[in-house]
Amino acid sequence: MDLPQKRKRISYELTNSQPSTREAAPSTSTNGQAGGFVEGAILRITMHNFLTYDHSQVFPGPKLNMIVGANGTGKSSIVCAICLGLAGKTAVLGRGDKVGLYVKRGCSKGSVEIELYRANGNLIISREIQEENNQSTWMLNKKHASQRAVEEAVKELHIQVGNLCQFLPQEKVGEFAKMSNIELLEATEKSVGPPEMYEFHCELKTYCSKESKLENVCKEKADFLEMARQRNERNKLDVKRYYMKKRHLDRIQMLEKKKPLVEYETARKELEGVKKEREEMKRKLKSLKEAQEPLLRKIRSVESQLQPIEHQMKELTAGIKDASQKCKQKHDQLELRNKEVDNIRQDLSLKQTEEADRQKRIGHTQLMIKDLQKELQNMGSMEDVTPQIEAVNAELKNIQDEKAKLEGESLDLRRDKDEASGELHRLQNRLRSLEDMMKMKEDKLRVRFRDTYTALMWLRNNRDRFEGNVYDPMMLVINVRDARHAKYVESQIPANDLRAFVFQRQEDMEKFMTEVRDTQRLRVNSVIAPAESCSKRPPSRPLETLKRYGFFSYLRELFDAPEEVMSYLCHQYRVNDVPVGTEKTKSMIEMVIRELQLRVIYTAEEKYNVKKSNYSNNVVSSNSALRPSQFLTMTIDADERHQLEEQLRAAERKVQRCDQRMAAVREQLTKLDRHDNELRAKKKKLSELKGKKRQLEQKISTKQDRYLPPKTSCVQLCFKSAIFYIFFSLCSLRQMEQNEINLQAIEEETNTKIAAVNNKKVAIMEEYLSRMQMKARMSMEKVYLALQSAGLSAEKTKLKTDCRDSLAELKQAEGVYTKLDQIKTNLLAKCKTLMSRASAICKMSPGETAVPDELHADFSQLPDTLDEIDAMLNEEKTRAECFTGLSVAVVEEYNRRELEIKNMEKELDDKTNALRTYRQNIAEAKERWLNSLKQLVDQINERFSDFFRSMQCAGEVDLHSENEEEYDKYGIRIRVKFRSTTQLHELTPHHQSGGERSVSTMLYLMALQELNRCPFRVVDEINQGMDPVNERRVFDIVVRTACGVNTSQYFFITPKLLQNLQYAEQMTILCVHNGPYMLPPNKWSEKAFMRRAKRGHNC
Repeated sequence: MDLPQKRKRISYELTNSQPSTREAAPSTSTNGQAGGFVEGAILRITMHNFLTYDHSQVFPGPKLNMIVGANGTGKSSIVCAICLGLAGKTAVLGRGDKVGLYVKRGCSKGSVEIELYRANGNLIISREIQEENNQSTWMLNKKHASQRAVEEAVKELHIQVGNLCQFLPQEKVGEFAKMSNIELLEATEKSVGPPEMYEFHCELKTYCSKESKLENVCKEKADFLEMARQRNERNKLDVKRYYMKKRHLDRIQMLEKKKPLVEYETARKELEGVKKEREEMKRKLKSLKEAQEPLLRKIRSVESQLQPIEHQMKELTAGIKDASQKCKQKHDQLELRNKEVDNIRQDLSLKQTEEADRQKRIGHTQLMIKDLQKELQNMGSMEDVTPQIEAVNAELKNIQDEKAKLEGESLDLRRDKDEASGELHRLQNRLRSLEDMMKMKEDKLRVRFRDTYTALMWLRNNRDRFEGNVYDPMMLVINVRDARHAKYVESQIPANDLRAFVFQRQEDMEKFMTEVRDTQRLRVNSVIAPAESCSKRPPSRPLETLKRYGFFSYLRELFDAPEEVMSYLCHQYRVNDVPVGTEKTKSMIEMVIRELQLRVIYTAEEKYNVKKSNYSNNVVSSNSALRPSQFLTMTIDADERHQLEEQLRAAERKVQRCDQRMAAVREQLTKLDRHDNELRAKKKKLSELKGKKRQLEQKISTKQDRYLPPKTSCVQLCFKSAIFYIFFSLCSLRQMEQNEINLQAIEEETNTKIAAVNNKKVAIMEEYLSRMQMKARMSMEKVYLALQSAGLSAEKTKLKTDCRDSLAELKQAEGVYTKLDQIKTNLLAKCKTLMSRASAICKMSPGETAVPDELHADFSQLPDTLDEIDAMLNEEKTRAECFTGLSVAVVEEYNRRELEIKNMEKELDDKTNALRTYRQNIAEAKERWLNSLKQLVDQINERFSDFFRSMQCAGEVDLHSENEEEYDKYGIRIRVKFRSTTQLHELTPHHQSGGERSVSTMLYLMALQELNRCPFRVVDEINQGMDPVNERRVFDIVVRTACGVNTSQYFFITPKLLQNLQYAEQMTILCVHNGPYMLPPNKWSEKAFMRRAKRGHNC
């Protein structure tokens, strides 16, 4: 049978970067209505280096497009291309948040190009994405454009990729059921309603919000207006009394303004009198100065004669001082020469004393030689000690051999100890590194849970207060054997328990919590281990039965913990019965859930919780992605730590044995050293006896200055004899006799040195006398000048005495004049101050002294003297003080409130008129919006109910609102029933199963299909949770509805299809393939595929 003829739509993927030369007719056609395309439908999608594609072009049909392919081949990549190519946000896709993540891995940039049908010429939108900086370049019909321009062009075609009713990607399928009724209504209005429907709805919500605000404002203003009127009525009497007081205060102000002018006039008159007295005193002072002038001239003449004399006396004083210093220097030089003569004579005396001492030593040495000869004669014969010395030498040699043997053994022991110590240090460092890892875990605990860390420090310092076992927080004592498995353990055990302390006894836990929680106010957690240990509890089924599903271990086997901690975890979280699987487990998860009926399942990257309904016995599962581990990534190998501790103890024992053996060797060496010292002392004593006679002979020879015989060697002498020989050889008799001193020559040399020094003294003395004569001459000249100065000073003193009487009268006159001048200055300043004050108070111009015209009339009614002004001021102040309890703030508030009352009355009228206008607008907008919305919801409900009835189920859609006037609370409510025994229930994320939610979502979208004004709709893998029966029914509805006459383009993405489904001629099926055996584009031949299919069918 021939294959059915239909319009060809081609989709293919290129595995290299060369573009295809194939083209499809619809992509360049401008007559889209002839082909069934609606305005804004997608004609072509081109992807280059985008997600899984190197280069690919997709040509969808005008009606239903089934995109089929295995998981991972790139179906959802087409959905991503549609979204991003039409200026959609990455948040719509629910994948990467950066657009650069959608560029194929290993490429620097990628691009998407989408051609949309328009009656007046197709629209081609191009987007090039840079991976490095997440920037995009946009083009409209091959011309560069901004993203805003692209968004406007897309909006004109009624394309809304952010609306879940039009664009439902794979990651957002579950969110459709989570949409609230309000959100669903807004999405439906945007998707299928007239363009003005959503605008009317927004306008209504805005009007209602403003109406509510206006009502509150009007009520508040009316209340405030009434309150303001009441307050002003209460304050009216106080305001009247205030103005009476103000009249008195105004008069006080006028008096205070006139008072400075009166004070100024009084001070001005006083200043005129002082000026006259000052001028008279000035004339008197001038006459006194003229009478005193001759005496002053004589005094100045005497002072001019005294100045040169005093100058000459200063110069002579300096010269005398200089001559005195030079005389002192010469005197010091004479003292030095005298000391030099004393030193020469002292050297002569020392030589004479040395010669006398030499004569004495010669006589003493002669007597010592006689005594030594006598002692040598008295020694007689002596026993030979040579055999005894040889015996001691032999024993010393044996001791040295024994010591060498022990020292060799000591070196071996030292080497063994060094090796053992090195091994000990290596083990200690390794164990310390493990302890450092524990310290890092404690630091992480301190940073994340400060109170828990504080409680841990207290526990370690007070552990002796508890009777049973108390364990640190679980995150410190749990040791995951492989860091990759830490995420499973942390996902199973809540964070509150990971930082909890584990107690063996109840009373210990109560004591601990009383201290840290009640006393120290710390927020910590604690748990108690079960009374009966559960740490060894076996799992419900052997692991071998689970391995065929990809499970490799139970959770308990992935970590180590103390017995009480493990017992608590097995009891509380059943870690002994939670299996951990691989990617294989994930691939067959439906089978695992159905056959094994486990409560918790872990795959490589996900956690599954399985529950069974108590009412319907249905199995409900939920999965979540595993988060990276935060606390248990640092693993410590417990076996390694135990082995290190054993090796450390063995190394310590080896070092200890070496120390004990080395101590024994040292003790033996000490004994041998002691014996060796005793033998050496004995040998020394025998050697001294043997050499005593020889020493005596040597002493006599030394004293007599005899030389040793040629056959005698210094090496044969003992050490002490050599010392005596060297010492006494220096003091030999002949040597002393040869060292005679020539005293006569030394005396002659001394006399010559003294004569030379005396000659120098004579020259110094001559200079000294010359300086002294110069000093005497200058002193005489200074005396003569002093006599002249004394005469002139006496004359000056007499003249000053004569001038003193007239000077006293002059000073008295100067004092009076100065006082009058100061009084004048003060009065002038006072007048200026008073005038400035009066000008400031009366607001007069600078330099103006006349009273301003506006004050002249008021001042004429006031007194003209200070006393009268002060009396009237006191009287007015007394009257003003009678008005007590008044405040200007009350009057200001009264006046301000009167103004506010007038303004508020006007505002209240304006707000009331505005409220009336808003209510009228709300009524008109409600009529325009609500009637068309009810018709739209009725149409959706009719189609939705028909679809459910065709599936032997029930469903309805209605417009729901608890209050008809709250337009922001209106929503679309979807209610469904899948079993005849139940009632209609609202579609929620919790009440229905995943498959039931998918069916309801799909049928609601299909109910919108014929009403839809958007050019296309995208639904990605919505059939994954459906059972085969519902999936077949939904597929039939999708085909029947999407392939209708007046429907828009529809994209249905699925990884699988049931067998024997009913297809329509208007459908376009796009198969996506991917893998290492894909044909390159230049070898792709549809005709060859058709011929091969016909041959297979004929066979």
